[in-house]
Amino acid sequence: MESQHQSERETCRALVFGPDGTEILLKTTDAGFVLPSVEIPRWERLAENITAALKRDWTCDAVCLFTPTHSSWGGDSQDRHYEVLECWSRCGCTAQALWLPSNSLAANGFADAEEFRVIEHCLHELDFYQRDLSSPFARPGWFVELRDWAADRMRPLGLELTGLFHQYNASPTFSLIRFETTGPAVWFKAVGEPNRREFPITLRLAELFPRFTPKILASKPEWNGWLSREVNGKKLGEAHDIVLWQRAAADLARLQIESVSETESITRLGTHDLRFDVLLSAIDPFFELVERLMDEQPKTPPAILSREELSLLRVQVDDALTLLGDFGIPNTLGHLDLNPWNIIVSDDGCVFLDWAEAYIGYPFFSLEYLVEHLRRGLDASADCGSRVVDAYKTAWRQVQAGDYMSDALALTPLAAVFAYAVGTDTWRDESKLRDPKVAGYFRSLARRMNREAISLIERMSPCLG
Repeated sequence: MESQHQSERETCRALVFGPDGTEILLKTTDAGFVLPSVEIPRWERLAENITAALKRDWTCDAVCLFTPTHSSWGGDSQDRHYEVLECWSRCGCTAQALWLPSNSLAANGFADAEEFRVIEHCLHELDFYQRDLSSPFARPGWFVELRDWAADRMRPLGLELTGLFHQYNASPTFSLIRFETTGPAVWFKAVGEPNRREFPITLRLAELFPRFTPKILASKPEWNGWLSREVNGKKLGEAHDIVLWQRAAADLARLQIESVSETESITRLGTHDLRFDVLLSAIDPFFELVERLMDEQPKTPPAILSREELSLLRVQVDDALTLLGDFGIPNTLGHLDLNPWNIIVSDDGCVFLDWAEAYIGYPFFSLEYLVEHLRRGLDASADCGSRVVDAYKTAWRQVQAGDYMSDALALTPLAAVFAYAVGTDTWRDESKLRDPKVAGYFRSLARRMNREAISLIERMSPCLG
């Protein structure tokens, strides 16, 4: 029972600096100073949970700055989780905690001298981030600057910040915060590499398709950040009514239809290019990579696909993409990360979020990704999946004549796995491929393609007979 509890929760030691970065919050014990620690769920958002725990246990209004590096730490600190935070609103001391000048500390004042060395290391990192303009959310003072900026943008709209907020994601270059106001809540999101493209894509999609995207209230280009109005409704991932999934599929089709005339301008913003000529050109190098990765697989199971199997699969993917291209379905906006948590559904329609993995290309890939989440989550029944697909097809048939759609959708599962595999540049990055998990992931995608190819042949055999 104890091991299960430990696996579900972890203890995090917090380096909480004051608003100017010169003081640090320390707990006093008979053995000496120790860093405040909180217990948080292991698999949930770190920033959200640690800031809530610090407010609850230490009456400290803090925001996360960064997770310190481990490279210069000795001892057993590799097994400890540390987080650097700023107490943006100075809290009072408790009976067990004191604010102390960070330059007055010495190793012999700590119950564990290793924690003193961690503090020294983090002070050096803080100094670095103070001068690093590309990492705005790692320097003290950024939250007050953001709050004041957001308040200024809200006032012309007749809104005031109430002071309540939740920090959900945090890193030196990424941020996600929800602010409550006297009216609807607002969200601030900022992105860094490798997702900087999400900033211009989000702003442009909000201009082009306001019906299907959150309303942007303000942007902060120097931080690649934007402020948007909270969308009314519920996340599709929380919905158990298949009608809501049908609504999402139909609105996805309508958004894609609207995007047909804007694909060239959207492509220039840095979206992934999944047009058929690009996908076809990736077939040979991708399967050469998969052959190598299969040769390097350390053990079985899972099954290792032979060179003969991969050669046949290469031809099948080529045929599927070529046939899909022959249908003449227009390129549209698509979403490589179209999971139900990125869709807000309401009586007024659906809004689609988080466009870092936007693409231009064959529209039905997005439907396939959505239906895959349906199979894994809400219901694995064929009937539910077919109802969602029918809703999508109905919307498309309002603008696309011809009886090609069923044939195209039959070919889509195989092509969609390949598009997902090559949709980003990870498969071309040798440094990432040296990670056994990444290499295993691409082997698993190849096996999934093989299963889809076999399934396609089985579905087509009665027709050919």
